[in-house]
Amino acid sequence: MPSLADAQVALGALDGRYRSAVAPLVDHLSEPALNRERLRVEVEWLIYLTAHQVIPGCGTLTADEQSALRAIPARFGPDDIAELAEIEAETHHDVKAVEYLLKRRFAALPGRSEDDPLTELIHFGATSEDVNNLSYALMIRGAITQVWLPAARALLAQVEAMAGALRAVPLLAHTHGQPATPTTMGKELAVLTWRLGRQLARIERAEYLGKFNGATGTYGAHLAAVPDADWQRISAEFVGSLGLTWNPLTTQIESHDWQAELYADLARFNRILHNLCTDVWTYISLGYFAQVRGQGTIGSSTMPHKVNPIRFENAEANLEVSNALLDVLAATLVTSRLQRDLTDSSMQRNVGTAIGHSLLALDNVARGLSGLDADPGAMAADLDANWEVLAEPIQSAMRALAAQGVPGMANPYERLKELTRGRRIGARELREFIEGLGLPADVAARLTTLTPQTYVGLAPQLVDRVVPPTTG
Repeated sequence: MPSLADAQVALGALDGRYRSAVAPLVDHLSEPALNRERLRVEVEWLIYLTAHQVIPGCGTLTADEQSALRAIPARFGPDDIAELAEIEAETHHDVKAVEYLLKRRFAALPGRSEDDPLTELIHFGATSEDVNNLSYALMIRGAITQVWLPAARALLAQVEAMAGALRAVPLLAHTHGQPATPTTMGKELAVLTWRLGRQLARIERAEYLGKFNGATGTYGAHLAAVPDADWQRISAEFVGSLGLTWNPLTTQIESHDWQAELYADLARFNRILHNLCTDVWTYISLGYFAQVRGQGTIGSSTMPHKVNPIRFENAEANLEVSNALLDVLAATLVTSRLQRDLTDSSMQRNVGTAIGHSLLALDNVARGLSGLDADPGAMAADLDANWEVLAEPIQSAMRALAAQGVPGMANPYERLKELTRGRRIGARELREFIEGLGLPADVAARLTTLTPQTYVGLAPQLVDRVVPPTTG
């Protein structure tokens, strides 16, 4: 039997079935992207060392040479990937392979050669983790700010728009799965919008830390080579020049606490989005949303009438996979035995998969929501079948009157419980009950005109907290 591996078949779903949805992350979180950022860090370190004459008397780079060196990671492509793989097959060390590739490229610059003294400044004073931690910070920052956040913001705007459009559409609430005080569909979507927005704000404020301080974080080699240099200042300036936040105190590795913080925030966003999926799925099952737009798909292989809410189910699954990985990343990366162990090296290679499943879920939820139409008639029918939900405002009004000394208002909760619990009542029964209470005329008028559709409190106004009302 032929091996499917010979056909370059993807092992995982993200690089197979769902490749198109997550392809933008390849430029940030793939193995070639890691090597590209390693090259970027090595190039910028060489430029920094020469431009600031950190090693007294060392040579300099012309502006053209600096541009040519910066073009190496900027143009990193298939030929570079293949060449780097060949070098690594000899070195059996990924970061050393990057160093050797850069030395080749430097030697090929006009007027330079393999024995040029400046080649010794490539990877000078650096341990592999100096390069790796900065590379991962750059990769993850790019993935979040350029790919994940734009997708999340677009989805949030989509939910906000739905909340605004449905701000005043009455909805029978369900607490514990039972009919409860009415709300509006817009208000319920606004709750999710508010929650998701708070998490996005945290993710937008994320810090991306980096360190550059040698094999055990002591600047030992740096100080031995150039004892008069201010290596802490140099490290801080160099890390800052990459747009990262300097971590001043580490072991051999950057401690990864910022990664754990970011992954916890991403996981929390995912969990709230999962809640949106389960709620919308339930609203679809209750008939409150109809899946009518863009439905050229087959819902069931045997039941022609079915349109399954597959986008939300797919999103749920991918959010769960994403969170499983984000949780283990956050839990594992903050621990390193003594001054260094390699568990983080293998663990960080799963960052792309974790964020990829979240991005795939965002895509599915967006597609799912775009195919929905609210059915206010179905929501109104459920409200009209549950007049007993008005027991709450009636007994609350009676309590207020009793507190004011109005006679005949005793035991309001118990009297409404006897009227409504365990049986259905309609408008007639409820109004007869109200008329028999001896309420003040204004209160009686207010309660008798109340319906399940109008008993929504401040729900429409609450939507305005996250979706400003339109004007025009």
